[in-house]
Amino acid sequence: MNNISVPINVKIVDERTKRIVSDLMEKYADSVLRMCYLYLKDYHLAEDVTQETFIRVMKNYDKFRKASSVKTWIMRIAINLCKNQVKTWWYKRQNFDDIPEIAYDACYDGFVDRQELFNVINKLSPKHKEIILLYYYQEMSVSEIAEVLKLKGSAVKVRLFRAREQLKLNFTEDEQYE
Repeated sequence: MNNISVPINVKIVDERTKRIVSDLMEKYADSVLRMCYLYLKDYHLAEDVTQETFIRVMKNYDKFRKASSVKTWIMRIAINLCKNQVKTWWYKRQNFDDIPEIAYDACYDGFVDRQELFNVINKLSPKHKEIILLYYYQEMSVSEIAEVLKLKGSAVKVRLFRAREQLKLNFTEDEQYE
């Protein structure tokens, strides 16, 4: 006798949710991918995290309380997934100094000195890097960033100020060694 059972926690997503998430993917997938790439420094890993982000969006869309914008909610999911990746044993043992050109072409078409920008941003501490990514690359407001990171607006402003100062310092250090 063949006894096949469906796990109780399997959730069937309705067509309306699929359409909504498909629209969200079309609208935000590139932004999420770019942010994940800057955060993780690996294009293929960024693609995986982007995909997992939208899987979670689809699974949990009916739980979204609309207390923030959809973009804010999606970015929070993506950042949390990036943070989880950075903590893994595999990630900690990777060397991200040699970045493939295909990743730059996909994420930074138009930047004049992509390598220098990438290197300087990646010298920042994780909390400063995420502020820079959200503010400049995702063009999120201070209040939206506060929602994503679960901080007060004043804390976001302080981190943004300190991140800018650190960027200036890192650019100055790089120029001294050239």
